[in-house]
Amino acid sequence: MKLLSKKEKLEIHAILLDIYPHRRCALDYSSPFELFVASRLSAQCTDVRVNIVTRELFEKYNTPEQFAALSQDELEPLIRSCGLGKTKARDIIAASEIIAKLGTIPDTMEGMLALPGVGRKIANLLLGEIYSVPGVIIVDTHCIRLSNRMGFTDSKDPKKIEDDLRKVIPPEQSLDFCHAVVLHGREVCKARNPACETCVLNKICKQYL
Repeated sequence: MKLLSKKEKLEIHAILLDIYPHRRCALDYSSPFELFVASRLSAQCTDVRVNIVTRELFEKYNTPEQFAALSQDELEPLIRSCGLGKTKARDIIAASEIIAKLGTIPDTMEGMLALPGVGRKIANLLLGEIYSVPGVIIVDTHCIRLSNRMGFTDSKDPKKIEDDLRKVIPPEQSLDFCHAVVLHGREVCKARNPACETCVLNKICKQYL
């Protein structure tokens, strides 16, 4: 499939920001640390489910010190419905210990990736949401699907997709673009039966053409 031109990519970017003016992070949180916990729970789990779990979880525990003091056996039952409970509990507790010692969540990609269970997707989300770092690209399942369908990239490799999008998306609008992509992926460009006929991008999108 032929990829979009830079002009076409920027046109799609502008349209997405226009049709989703109320874009925001789909995870509910009231502090940077809560976002860290929620983002780790979101791996292979829907944001809706994570928000249900964290609503009750954060009423009991909401600081790195509190999570660091938990045992894996204490935390795992509280997050089990998000899937991968044992692994996520282990990572969250270990990362909480580090964050508690640091006194803050790291503000660099290198520092983020040093936290247990944190990959580039979570790191980019945290850097963008917490520290407003420009140029972040959050490569989740929606981003992988839409960027390939529309013609932004021809790769399924998250790092390659991140690099391809970063080359064209204005850095100061990259977080907004990623949130808009998630909304479009949920509402229109679904994994199964995408609504191509009524999609506002169908005159540009390589999948439709």
